[in-house]
Amino acid sequence: MIRVLLVDDQQIIREGLGKLLQAKSDLEVVGEAENGQIALEQTRLLQPDVVLMDVRMPVMDGVAATQAIHQQAPDVKVLVLTTFDDDEYVTQAMRYGAKGYLLKDTPSEELAQAIRLVNKGHTHLGPGLFEKMMATAPTPIVTAPPEFDQLTPREREVLQLIAEGYNNREIAQALFIAERTVKNHVNSILRRLNLRDRTQAAILASSVFHNSAETQRD
Repeated sequence: MIRVLLVDDQQIIREGLGKLLQAKSDLEVVGEAENGQIALEQTRLLQPDVVLMDVRMPVMDGVAATQAIHQQAPDVKVLVLTTFDDDEYVTQAMRYGAKGYLLKDTPSEELAQAIRLVNKGHTHLGPGLFEKMMATAPTPIVTAPPEFDQLTPREREVLQLIAEGYNNREIAQALFIAERTVKNHVNSILRRLNLRDRTQAAILASSVFHNSAETQRD
């Protein structure tokens, strides 16, 4: 059973989310909070697995609360759920430890699946949000780490597509391989490069491939 804490300053939103999630046999809503400060207190008290976090709230907003929860309870996963797809919110929330970012118009089944994924340690971004985060992130000068030489040609192809925002199914279709094979390649890439998740892989790969292309043009 995945224990979920709902954080939103609107009671009607909390009630609606509670009803949707309680209908899932593997999800349990263990508490609610109307702002980030209360969310932090409730996290310490209730020890949820996943915090479903709004962004704009009084007293303490969701970005600050995400940072505080990540610092004090790093095992608790934060999934941001908001009406705002502002670039700065996306990048700040992910930088401060959020494992996912969704908009409130996300279908209930996709929301439930996102909770399951972040609970397992995966990163989940709603449609278009990955591109927003990558577009606003600074592009540092990054050279390929020595571990890149350990990647097979196929793993490099998979990594390139990850950097372009492809999901596993799209990668499988593009390379004419099974989706399970893609998952195996992704796991191998993360292990070889000592990365936490595919978001880190995408950021690193985007920087490396970008700088490689710039060097070739020069």
